[in-house]
Amino acid sequence: MPQEFRLEQLKDSHHLAARAVYADAIESHGGDLYSKKQIAAWSALAWLPGILDRPLNEGNGWAIFENEALAAFAVRFPQNRLALLYCRGKSIRRGYATILLHQVELDARAEGQKNLFADASLFSYSLLLKYSWSIIYPEKISIGGIEFDRYLMKKVLD
Repeated sequence: MPQEFRLEQLKDSHHLAARAVYADAIESHGGDLYSKKQIAAWSALAWLPGILDRPLNEGNGWAIFENEALAAFAVRFPQNRLALLYCRGKSIRRGYATILLHQVELDARAEGQKNLFADASLFSYSLLLKYSWSIIYPEKISIGGIEFDRYLMKKVLD
């Protein structure tokens, strides 16, 4: 039976819940792709001052709620960059990331953006590839002294 959900713009009042979704997404889906040290370092970013503040406060975002609880969210910041796309572990495989991605792309087109960029994790790059994003190049980054692979990606908006 499909879960009922609601899509709405991300508001300041959702930011604490968005941080919890961010951490939960990494902790609940990360085991197959990331080491325990990588998961701990990455998920800790949700709660460190300054890390998510600008995207959440200055970006444009969308949220999906299941039964009044935040299940997934996406944020563009700056306007030509998909900065955040996260789904709570218990809400995966319901199409929420796809819904959010399409909404972000629609908004960017409506604003006259020609391209969107993203720094995609091992979680998200295959989803982005599925929807006509391309890999510009792979890169390695460090979070808390721990190395991660990710992909700089681009979507040409028609």
